[in-house]
Amino acid sequence: MGAWQERWPSLIGPMTTLFSHVRATFVLGLPLAGSHLAQFSIGLTDTIMLGWYGLDELAAIALAASLYFMVFIVGSGFAIAILPLVAAARVNDDTAQVRRVTRMGLWISVLYGIGVYALFWTSGDILLFLGQEPQLAADVQIYLRIAGWAMSFSLMIMVLKSHLAALEHPQVIFWATVLAAILNALLNWLLIFGNAGLPELGMAGAAYASLGTYLLMFALLVAYNFYAKGVSEYQIFVRLWRPDWMAFGQVFRLGWPIGLTQFAESGLFVATAIMMGWIGALELAAHGIALQIASAMFMVHIGLSSAATVRAGMAWGRQDLAGLRTGAVAALILSGLMVVFTVAMFLGIPETLISLFVDPDDPMRPALIAIGVTFLAVGALFQLADAAQVMALGFLRGVQDTRVPMIYAVASYWCVGMPTSYILGFTFGLGGVGIWLGLVAGLVLAGVFMMARFWRGAARGYTAVA
Repeated sequence: MGAWQERWPSLIGPMTTLFSHVRATFVLGLPLAGSHLAQFSIGLTDTIMLGWYGLDELAAIALAASLYFMVFIVGSGFAIAILPLVAAARVNDDTAQVRRVTRMGLWISVLYGIGVYALFWTSGDILLFLGQEPQLAADVQIYLRIAGWAMSFSLMIMVLKSHLAALEHPQVIFWATVLAAILNALLNWLLIFGNAGLPELGMAGAAYASLGTYLLMFALLVAYNFYAKGVSEYQIFVRLWRPDWMAFGQVFRLGWPIGLTQFAESGLFVATAIMMGWIGALELAAHGIALQIASAMFMVHIGLSSAATVRAGMAWGRQDLAGLRTGAVAALILSGLMVVFTVAMFLGIPETLISLFVDPDDPMRPALIAIGVTFLAVGALFQLADAAQVMALGFLRGVQDTRVPMIYAVASYWCVGMPTSYILGFTFGLGGVGIWLGLVAGLVLAGVFMMARFWRGAARGYTAVA
């Protein structure tokens, strides 16, 4: 007992420090996770309501949402770059730098949104070239030609969210997103089905609802930045038209590898949707549902990863190596708890989860649920790896290390994940399950690479080049 009593005071200090990091990460990460879930619910609501509208529309929105998200996720790399840049500037009381990088993040968002609209306009022809059915390609194009106008706004929302998160104002992000999600559900009900005397627009109605939702959310966040105490003094919209090429370059250099890293992962999921479309509309619809459910759970990890980026950026800015490591452990504890909960959901109540997306009167409902349950069982396998890779990316972005992780992502997802999906799905005849097992392979490899990069590099004090 004497030896234990001597050690006890030395254990209390580290445990108290770890608990304080867990609490701080939770306080910042919970509203961010909630905001990600609320924003994700915009697309989720489109999927659920169009699933009630018809099976063909469900298959189309599964593919359209994947394509929109793939284009969005590349541009959001510049918005995510705002997180560590603002966090590091803030901890060093550099108000001008906070303002400069946020403004240029908004610039890049607008330019990117304009530049990629041609992809949405020609999406039907692109999908026909990739072997999709003509009606499916036409439905996807209807949605993307309308929703594509929201790209710049959705990216500027991401910039403002990163700015506010780095300033530790996550609650407004959450509530603005919740209000937007409620509006989206209402507009979907009105415009998809033609309720309250409005025209029945189907796919186009869902697209118009999403566009209106993003406009509202952008307006709410702009108003908060103008008037809120602790935020308005940064004056990010004053003289917004003036270019700042040095800050533009900072955001661009840090952001493009983040965007390509996310493209590598999201591109893998889009590729699996395309491969699933080769099998059939039923499998594609089940894939879309299962992926929506898995993605909803994943939003919590993204929120925690964003919080980890802010806290890592602040620790890196003040050169607090011990705080960087302890903060990373705290974030991993919270993410690990979410993994346990998610696996229990996927294996315990998969039929209940899948059935939320399917009209009870649809004759294909039993077959759709059976396929979706199988996909969720495989999805349970990659929860730990998926959480590991996104949390490690959060740590690495906090220390402004983005280029090598980009290489890891491309190698994991495209050199391993996608070929494995094709080989298992088609060469070995495993179909949709084989395609999902390819996802598992890519995510496991990425998780190992990213974690090793952080713990053997920045966590030991080695400086990385962004």
